[in-house]
Amino acid sequence: MKQLFSIGLLTLCSTKLLGQGKKTDSIIPYSFHFQQTLVTQWHPDFPAKYSGPNSFHTHEASATSITSTLYVGMRPLKNLELYLNPELAGGTGLSKATGIAGFPNGETFRVGSPKPKIYLARAYAVYTLPLTMRTEVHKDDLNNIAGTTPTHYLRFIGGKYCLADFFDLNAYSHDPRTQFLNWSLMGNGAWDYPADVRGYTLALTLQYRKDNWILQAATSLEPTEANGPKLNYHYHTSNGEVVEITHTYTLNRHEGNMRVMTFINQAPMGDYQEAINTSTHPPDITSVRRNGHTKYGIGVNLDQEFTTDGGAFLKASWNDGHHETWAYTEIDRSVSAGWLQAGTSWRRAQDNAGLALVVNGLSPDHRHYLEAGGSGFMLGDGQLNYGPEMLSEIFYQYNITRLHIALSPDYQFVMHPGYNKDRGPVNILGLRTRVAF
Repeated sequence: MKQLFSIGLLTLCSTKLLGQGKKTDSIIPYSFHFQQTLVTQWHPDFPAKYSGPNSFHTHEASATSITSTLYVGMRPLKNLELYLNPELAGGTGLSKATGIAGFPNGETFRVGSPKPKIYLARAYAVYTLPLTMRTEVHKDDLNNIAGTTPTHYLRFIGGKYCLADFFDLNAYSHDPRTQFLNWSLMGNGAWDYPADVRGYTLALTLQYRKDNWILQAATSLEPTEANGPKLNYHYHTSNGEVVEITHTYTLNRHEGNMRVMTFINQAPMGDYQEAINTSTHPPDITSVRRNGHTKYGIGVNLDQEFTTDGGAFLKASWNDGHHETWAYTEIDRSVSAGWLQAGTSWRRAQDNAGLALVVNGLSPDHRHYLEAGGSGFMLGDGQLNYGPEMLSEIFYQYNITRLHIALSPDYQFVMHPGYNKDRGPVNILGLRTRVAF
């Protein structure tokens, strides 16, 4: 714990100095940003009739995670942008990030060692082919160089990145570093999006935009094993495909976005029903893994501004759930809704607060597998008295703008953790500390 906070303090001092020297001229063809996020969470003891290999712990100490990211971008040619994101991550989540499908800390990865480690998170290129002379001005931001963008274009994005950087976006519920922390509020929970254990993959994305419509599709690599750290380069037997259409509109002069996505993943996933039918007890999903298995699904994602400083979101997603979760989290059905409000009305315009509700569910095959005592890479209580996993989250983000620091107290309530009526409820308290420039 002391090591994590020492790293955080050192980075804060260095970034403050860097920030003082950063130029703001928007015509400069480069972008440089930094963020560091520390999340500490704790929960009081809660009741449980039994526990299994991947249960959320009924009693444990607090847990702290840290991520530090450099966002470097440059524009060597008029329509070509290059981005590079070295990242440091360390610490751990409560119960080693197991036991709750809608896990409470979106900054936590299921990695073996909590020791901070530096790795390359993103390295990708963006080429935009203009199809009109009409343009929009956009500001310098994370992985976004200031300049103009045509309102009608064809765009190619290739390299290493997170598919959630471009798909399943939402103005009010997407970023665990500034908005809600819960995994099932970062995106549509039933989208088992292809990624290594840290959330990144090698992918090619094609975007077509025509005014307020965007159609995009991506193909990417899956990990070699469920929740694995290495990507599988046997593309013909292991890959992920996703297609999404986005429409931006205005309602009573307030902007809204509607997104519909569909996906199909192919990987050597185990079949839940086949695992149940074997003589092994408890059933072992890893014993029935083989190539040719798929997972497909759909997601709907809405965000709508209702006032000049507040808006709401609604998401719903589903996957077939016949084969095991391979990369994200053990959710086969999910519905979430909430509100994000800026602090203008209480004279803290730089602050914001949010409230959200989520209901997660399992497919029949997935449910029966856990009932028989099976375990996935995230869930496994040894048995299961099934009930939908229901959770709520509320946070307040207090911004100290002159220091580039944001402090966010956070509270989450989880009913039926891991879809189990025999465990919980759980009350989770947290504090997120973020430095960014």
